[in-house]
Amino acid sequence: MTYIDITMPLLNNGAVWPGDTPYHFKLSATMKETGSVNIGEINSSLHNGTHMDAPFHYDDSGKTIDQLDVSIGIGRCRIVDVTGLDKVTVSDLVKLNLLGTSRLLFHMLDRDPAVFPEKFPLLTSEAIDYLAKQGVKLIGTDAPSVDAVDSKTLPIHLAIHRANITIIENLYLNDVPAGHYHLYAVPLKIVGGDASPVRALVLPIEE
Repeated sequence: MTYIDITMPLLNNGAVWPGDTPYHFKLSATMKETGSVNIGEINSSLHNGTHMDAPFHYDDSGKTIDQLDVSIGIGRCRIVDVTGLDKVTVSDLVKLNLLGTSRLLFHMLDRDPAVFPEKFPLLTSEAIDYLAKQGVKLIGTDAPSVDAVDSKTLPIHLAIHRANITIIENLYLNDVPAGHYHLYAVPLKIVGGDASPVRALVLPIEE
């Protein structure tokens, strides 16, 4: 078996959160200019593409991305399909039998990397509390956020923070079957960062 890449590609014309700095890559020096190598540079919000949020993103006293335990993104995970739902409630989660699941990735919608989805399913605050009781320590989503685009109070981010759960957003789960996997998703060590891009990979686990 081989790893499946569930990382949203970073594109110069890619989808960007409204008001955020778009991702842009360019060659700042070419082999012709240097005589030996190409040298690239990027400019981007830390929340473009697949990324891990740090608590500092929504809490001034929260940990920054370099202070997180990177092992949270490595290990057994489960992918569940909740496409078609307007919101994910406790009753939806109870049906999935999640006891003992520590890393849970939600396939909420099929993504086009060049299109920003204005609406997507959201977990309820009660659902977050339920997941914490089941032992979930990491939540991933292929939506651009765990909160609505127009939210200023970020109730789901804050519920996740209270539950000491880590967030990965903007996964790319198109055509990835629901099931059990080994996850590898590690952030860059950006000192003081409120988030970091991650390269997210999953390896199917035979049950």
